[in-house]
Amino acid sequence: MSSPIDFYFDFSSPYGYLAAQRIDALAGEHGREVNWWPYLMGAVMQLTGAKPLTLRGDLIRNYAVRDMARSARQHQIPFQLPSVFPVPTVAAGRAYWWLRDTDAAAARDLAKALYSAYFAADRNIQEAAIVLEVAAECGVDRQALETALQDEAVKTRLKDVTNEAIERGVFGSPYFIVDGEPFWGNDRIDQLAEWLRSGGW
Repeated sequence: MSSPIDFYFDFSSPYGYLAAQRIDALAGEHGREVNWWPYLMGAVMQLTGAKPLTLRGDLIRNYAVRDMARSARQHQIPFQLPSVFPVPTVAAGRAYWWLRDTDAAAARDLAKALYSAYFAADRNIQEAAIVLEVAAECGVDRQALETALQDEAVKTRLKDVTNEAIERGVFGSPYFIVDGEPFWGNDRIDQLAEWLRSGGW
């Protein structure tokens, strides 16, 4: 069987959100599976000195906001830039990795629900209480998750995933690695699809 696509993303990334709505279907068309890897892009930005697009001045911000909305409309994905943006996504990342260790499918569903909560319903997933609400709506045991968010092993897991992402050269969201080849950005999904179709070049 062909190797899976590694999909790295941060829950505060609008382009990661858009990619999350499409990547599984695209992979399925080419007989691939997707490994979802939420990590903390803030750690990368500390290394590179990069800033979110919306914090780079009005010229870049105005275009970025327009492009996000246009890209969402192109693929008929509900989208609104959250009223508080960007935000740290530690609680969301911890929730995913805690659930991922017991139920990968449920963890993926939670990831999509958290993304939609933030970018379609303007619910601030920086807040642990909101993460717990969204998880409960997905059928996750709220009390167990609340305890897990403070568990040292869960905290360490998210840190380790982030460090491993950096070691693999990941620096953005979305960021895909397939057959050893990296693709950065939602605007590289078509190129990724052609790579899968043709076997690479």
